[in-house]
Amino acid sequence: MVTFYQFVQPALRRLAGEPESPPQRFRVPCLSALKKRPGRSEFQRGILAPRADGSLAVSLTGKQGSGILSSMSRANCFIVLDPASEGIQPGDLVQVEPFEGLV
Repeated sequence: MVTFYQFVQPALRRLAGEPESPPQRFRVPCLSALKKRPGRSEFQRGILAPRADGSLAVSLTGKQGSGILSSMSRANCFIVLDPASEGIQPGDLVQVEPFEGLV
């Protein structure tokens, strides 16, 4: 799923003649602890939702294994973790990439 959203979909759009546009990304607080080893980028599945005060926050959908499609079906965004990241604690700001048309 990540490969499709990050590589295939932009390629198909370009082949269809659409202008190139970078994905929408912004920073929000993460409500979940995230584990990650440094050295590579990761796109973890998340649920971006408004909090009581109207601001947005993101939480993890659950286990992130490539064969666990139930977490992808609940997700509405990717939590983008850069190669230098060693994990996220609740309350840390993270970069999110909403799936198209959701925000």
